[in-house]
Amino acid sequence: MQIEAFERSLRAFVRRAPFQPFTVELTSGTRFQVLHPEALAFNGGLAVYIGPDGAPSLFDHGSVSQLIGSANSESANAA
Repeated sequence: MQIEAFERSLRAFVRRAPFQPFTVELTSGTRFQVLHPEALAFNGGLAVYIGPDGAPSLFDHGSVSQLIGSANSESANAA
């Protein structure tokens, strides 16, 4: 996924009101769900999500296959 699309998509998912959890799918096939907008930080094509258990998930624009919305099946695919 290109840096601009990565950050634009993350920003759109995080700013949904009311917030709805979304899924990050990596190119490795690994998936994790972003459950709270303030637990995600991103800049310059790099992101970190701190899960409910305190474990960080570090990922970058090149490792993301797609971002998947939960409620209305929105998604952003790698370009």
